[in-house]
Parts: sequence; structure tokens; C-alpha cells
Amino acid sequence: MFLDSTELPWPQHIQVGSPIICGRQTFDRLLVHTPMIHQGTDLEQMLQTLVRPWVKSGDMIFISEKVVAISQGRLAKGDEIQVRPLAHFLSARVMKSSHGLGHRNPLVMEMALREAGPVRILFAAAVGGFSKRVLGRSGDFYRLAGRRVAAIDGTNRVTIPPYGDYVVLMPTDPEGVARRLAGAAGGDLAVVDVNDVGAEVLGASAGIDRDLLRQATRDNPLGQGHQQTPVGIIRVHNLAH
Repeated sequence: MFLDSTELPWPQHIQVGSPIICGRQTFDRLLVHTPMIHQGTDLEQMLQTLVRPWVKSGDMIFISEKVVAISQGRLAKGDEIQVRPLAHFLSARVMKSSHGLGHRNPLVMEMALREAGPVRILFAAAVGGFSKRVLGRSGDFYRLAGRRVAAIDGTNRVTIPPYGDYVVLMPTDPEGVARRLAGAAGGDLAVVDVNDVGAEVLGASAGIDRDLLRQATRDNPLGQGHQQTPVGIIRVHNLAH
């Protein structure tokens, strides 16, 4: 029987999400509702209060890279970004995707140029375009441009205001952040980039099984709009609360 919020004394800020099967194991997923996170928000204190009392041995805690980046001030308001002609040129040549604008957004491409530099972005765009058109292979642009480019989140009306009007960059030192936050949360923790395309672990404390966590979050269980659940807990199903 899966975890049931009607039977267990979960606090109001913890929601019982849908379980997921990975291999031969079933994992329960708990989603943590948080206050609005802004630049300067003390994430360690937040996790100590909202997560630590509910963590059990064997749990994996995960937090959205977007809220980590926002707390670090790694963001820029869209209408304040000066987009150079090169960014317009490159973004217009990015192929359409059902998963959103991505780097077709000139604002995102401009920030990619700032993060990785024009030479690397031009090289990645040339190779990525060739491999997509000639070889039918996708993803080379992001592999060559680097994780800092792939992790950029563009302006998005779905994101909770006011951050839908911002471009958010990859957080600084996600490995170090994960280790510090793990201490505050009282269990192993990872900083993750999860979206409708898939999941990636940007940084993790020593006890995190990265492959397992990617599988367990592949359907993007976090809610970063009005749900305000940017933190989650993965728990093996047979560990009772």
C-alpha cells in the first residue's frame, strides 16, 4: 500500500506525490511546499525547518537548481538583457521543439554566449547543426556547449511570478551546495535540473545514487509554478513513515 496523506500525520507543507517504479523497486515521492525563494534566501535554514524533521535513513532529498540559482542571484530580468545580433542570428536557427522555446529564445542564447563565450557557442552550433541535419543525431549542441548552457531556464509564463520574467542560470558550485544543504537537511541531497525532457543531477552529496535519482525524477515531479514545491524526498516504498 502506498503512502496516503489521509492516513499518515504529514504536516501541511508536505504533499504525497505519485509513486514511481525504478527497476524492481517502488519509490514514494514527497513534495515539500516552501515559501517564495528570493535572492539571499537561507536555504539551509529552510531545509532544517521544513525537511530535516521528516527525513528517514535511506531517503534521497532533491532540490531544484532553479531555486538554488535564484537564492544566489544567478538570474537576469528579460527586459534588461541587451541581446547582441549574434544571439538573434543563432537563436533563429535553433530547431523547433515541442518542449518549449529553449535556445530559440534570443534572451537564452544571449546568456549562453555570456556563460560559455562566443567561440564555444559558435563551434557547438556548427557541429550540432551538422550532426542534426546530416546524421540525424540531436543533443550535440548542448554536449559541446556544456552543462552551464544546457541548464539555462528562459522566461516562462508558467513559472511563478515574478520569475517568469527572468532568465535563470545554472547555480554556482552545485556540488558544494549539495554537500552543504545535505548537512542542513539531515540526509543525502542532490541539486537537480528536471524538466519535461528529463532529469540531470548537477551536484550531489556522497550517498546519492545519481542514476537512480535521475530515473526517480524523470517525469519532473517538482512544481515550480504556483505549486511552490521545489524540494522533494524519494523514499523506498517499504520504509514506512
